[in-house]
Amino acid sequence: MPPLSLDRLTALLADYTRQTGRVVDILLIGGLALQAYGAVDRATQDVDGELIGELEPLVRFLHEHRVPADLGENISGWSVVAMPAGYRARTSVLVDQPGVRLRLLDPTDFIVAKLRRGTDLDLEDAAYVAKRYRITPAGVRAAGESAIADSPRDTAIFIFRKTVELFCARLTP
Repeated sequence: MPPLSLDRLTALLADYTRQTGRVVDILLIGGLALQAYGAVDRATQDVDGELIGELEPLVRFLHEHRVPADLGENISGWSVVAMPAGYRARTSVLVDQPGVRLRLLDPTDFIVAKLRRGTDLDLEDAAYVAKRYRITPAGVRAAGESAIADSPRDTAIFIFRKTVELFCARLTP
């Protein structure tokens, strides 16, 4: 299966809206978001994000076109650690066509989303965005604390805090 690009996804979503009359609004958070942040070498084969709209018909359509999708209506619920308060209000619009809107997280919110999962690839992605957008350790810590404030009390918070601190130590020159 060839890598998925933003252009291919946008064209597929435009076809979907023409065929179904449904509107699609996706807040990208995976490899496609990283491409939009400028990492053109970052290949992905799926679309990850928060969807406003009907989930099941869109996922079926994407699968028919051999595009795996990990979509939900609330990415904050994808981890014990919540997204920072107000993350939806801070998004930017990447694509705004009739029936299709693709949005991006604010770079600091993207970093928190990646640190919540904390795989090696997620940490690399977060480091790329931090460097590209000159995100400071203080900014990451503040966003991390905002996420913790909206999270349930859980031992996962200790791990997240440690991940944030280790990540911030790597950002410091």
